[in-house]
Amino acid sequence: MKNRTVIGIICMVLAIVITFAVAPIVNRLTSDTTEVVRLGADMKQGVKIEPEHLEIVTVKTDSIPQNAVLDPERILGKYSATALYAGDYLTEAKLSGEANTASDAFASLDGSKVAISVTIDTFAAGLSGKLANGDVVSMIVTNKDSGKTTIPAELKYMKVITTTTSGGIDQDSIVKNEDGSYEIPSTVTLLCNTDQAKLLAKYDSDASLTVALVYRGTPENAKKFLDMQDEYFLNVKEKEDAEASEDETEGKSGDDIIEKANDIINGNADYYDVNEAVGNDG
Repeated sequence: MKNRTVIGIICMVLAIVITFAVAPIVNRLTSDTTEVVRLGADMKQGVKIEPEHLEIVTVKTDSIPQNAVLDPERILGKYSATALYAGDYLTEAKLSGEANTASDAFASLDGSKVAISVTIDTFAAGLSGKLANGDVVSMIVTNKDSGKTTIPAELKYMKVITTTTSGGIDQDSIVKNEDGSYEIPSTVTLLCNTDQAKLLAKYDSDASLTVALVYRGTPENAKKFLDMQDEYFLNVKEKEDAEASEDETEGKSGDDIIEKANDIINGNADYYDVNEAVGNDG
């Protein structure tokens, strides 16, 4: 009898706790909603976002990603930085201040940089088909003979212009197949200087290339990585110029000594002064 009484009391206490403590918390969590802006339709990369692309919906507050942009004014007029889909919450990483399509990148070439495509040998080597225009990547090079793998300093930070399928379809023009799949890219086109282009052409011929994603996000932050790569080449050039200048100075010094020695041999001077003077006693 005592056990039944104790059990009964415990059940009553639990019922009170659930009624006055747990239930309000559950109700609050389920009823706490917020109006948010989401994408209302699928969108290719590089499309300018207009009001008709967005929808306002009410969702549970705890289901909204922390980095979601909720103010439509911060979204309208921006471009999709990658392919987007209906129902997507929009984050800064998914938005761009420029179209960033392959055509835009090609049109912006001014001679200071070039575009070059290299082969993606395997599904994994191309980041499993997940590369996006504007990504900053490192190129991992594997020697086919020795198996040695490195990331050359010259190829540490590079910008992806686009990826292209074997049928010639660029990343920003790829459409979903009827079964929901997508055609996998077979090449990646990179923005680089001529030194990098030469290296990539060589490695594409006699080595295996694997793409490693370094950064995907705002163009401003991507530029910081690309600036570091440009600074590397600037430092290399300054070092080469300094060594060339030093070699030239040493060469001139050696030429001077030979010239003075010839003067003595030819009778144009009787001695060689250590104080840099060539004299004649007569």
